[in-house]
Amino acid sequence: MSYEDLYREVSADIEAEREETLERLGRSAKAVKGAVAELLRHRKFKYPLSVLPMIVHGIETGALRPAVPLAVVHELWWTSACYLDDLADGQGAFVAGDLGESEALLATVISGNPLPALVVHSPRIPESVRGALTAEVLNCWIVAAEGQLSDLRGDVGAAAPDSVVTAYRGKSGAPFSMITAMAAELADVEKDRVELWREFGNVFGVLWQMFNDQEDILSGRNEDLLNGTVTYLFACAVEEAAPHYRERVLGLHADARNSHHARAELTEVLLAPDVLRRYEEDIDTFRHEAHAILDELGGDEAYVPVLRQLVDHSSRMLLKPGLVSAGAASA
Repeated sequence: MSYEDLYREVSADIEAEREETLERLGRSAKAVKGAVAELLRHRKFKYPLSVLPMIVHGIETGALRPAVPLAVVHELWWTSACYLDDLADGQGAFVAGDLGESEALLATVISGNPLPALVVHSPRIPESVRGALTAEVLNCWIVAAEGQLSDLRGDVGAAAPDSVVTAYRGKSGAPFSMITAMAAELADVEKDRVELWREFGNVFGVLWQMFNDQEDILSGRNEDLLNGTVTYLFACAVEEAAPHYRERVLGLHADARNSHHARAELTEVLLAPDVLRRYEEDIDTFRHEAHAILDELGGDEAYVPVLRQLVDHSSRMLLKPGLVSAGAASA
């Protein structure tokens, strides 16, 4: 069974929980409910990772459905975070569906903050863990914002893989470690296991960000180049560049925001065999780290393979030398 297969089995439960959460806003919040519903309708995720906390809970207890509320927390958090990310990149007007930008921003605040707290305090969540789960959501926003700010303020001249990983552990690792830790806390496991799940979420978040970076290039969107983002792949390219060529690579990164030609040339640099070889080796390192944590955790053998498959899916090497043409890179 893949995680997508599992999602198809439980997607109706997740949808029902999401609708019930919106209903709990009450009649006095009709406009809020409508705005959040529109935001959720518009933001459809290609990969159904909301099933992740259910897999973790299944590994710990053998039962998936007690963690359905956490799947909704995951959806709400990422819906909010993705819109804020688009807004930071100047794309807010294009991602809000029928909502105006100000309406979408208000809906985003509700989606990412009060609604997850409302889910955590639902009757389906034992009172004994509500405080801990609420704290996870609050702490996640702080850590993720720190990572995003580091990303936005990234010093291109000092780009290095280690500094990029630090940012990735914030902006992507934090929400995944939040939701895996929440699932473990809901399963009422020992503190040491909660922390292991938190570290797994951190590593998985780095892998998923690297997977997402690759897809950005393959799709031809090149949002990272347009936004001047310092990705792990770019940091590898800077490290692998000959000393006399390094300034050229940094200059291409600066020019890529506004130049089709610079984006095309920089994409060729990113897809150089030596750069991709280094990149693939580092992906494998993170993949082995994730599997090692799962080895230590063990758990219900009905669900451990599902999570291992998800790790392998997220750590695929998608980029190949020459795979993206200069024309596609400048599209």
